[in-house]
Amino acid sequence: MNRLLIDLSWASSRLEGNTYSRLDTERLIEFGQAAEGKDALETQMILNHKAAIELLVNENDLVDFTPYTIFSLHALLSDGLLADRRACGRIRNRPVEIGGSVYMPIAMPQRIDELFRIILSMAQEIRDPFEQSFFVMVHLPYLQPFEDVNKRVSRLAANIPLIRHNLCPLSFIDVPERVYIDAMLGVYELNRIELLRDLFAWSYERSCQQYLAVRRELVPPDTFRLRYRQTLSEAVKAIILERQSPDQKAIMAIISSRIPAADQEKFAKLVLEEFAGLHEGNVIRFGIRPSEFSAWQKEIKGEG
Repeated sequence: MNRLLIDLSWASSRLEGNTYSRLDTERLIEFGQAAEGKDALETQMILNHKAAIELLVNENDLVDFTPYTIFSLHALLSDGLLADRRACGRIRNRPVEIGGSVYMPIAMPQRIDELFRIILSMAQEIRDPFEQSFFVMVHLPYLQPFEDVNKRVSRLAANIPLIRHNLCPLSFIDVPERVYIDAMLGVYELNRIELLRDLFAWSYERSCQQYLAVRRELVPPDTFRLRYRQTLSEAVKAIILERQSPDQKAIMAIISSRIPAADQEKFAKLVLEEFAGLHEGNVIRFGIRPSEFSAWQKEIKGEG
């Protein structure tokens, strides 16, 4: 997740002419440190990417090729970057031009909205996640449904099927800006997709190489924890909401009928380990609100 936030925020912004370096982007995302000498709009662009990527990852069970999802991506990516704030997350109601191209996108708002919904409907019907990804990379920029930020929306939307199918994300790392522009001009002016298709395939291979290296560095998953992930979350949440002490007795009362006897001792130990590392910054993993966690802490300390 951290690697994707940095790589995709940096690479996608760079394709829009953003001059942040990858290191500058990492400092901004991880520590909130804006790079010196950079335009505030460049900083805003990076932070907007971060917010949009977090939406894709954290809400992946809700994210799909629906108007709501694409509007939400546009609203996050364009936040603070458009002259008319009302244009964020809305179909454009005025003509637009493509810089460096003679192509003129459709101008009638009703027709734009109709075609926008047709594109998303067709994307949903495509079964292959890679075809889905490439389809929106072609058609969303060609339609230009928004006043600006269309290509950024298409690059993040291209990751929707990849994330939903648990595939390597497409980070656009190392994609040359000039080649990307030429590929899009081929779509705009000639209705030819070959260059963009080749760029898509090459870029995805590069992303796979990047994230394969990341995966090799990760700790192997705990299969016991994975098997009881849902029950673990429910047990931790129940103890906190009922304001109980996280002890063996409370845990066994919750799990006695839900966990096989042979696994109960190990499961109880896992719950205790979770409580040992629990704090207000990570309670969201168990669906617990900060106020609920704070109330539980006060109750437990009061008992002590």
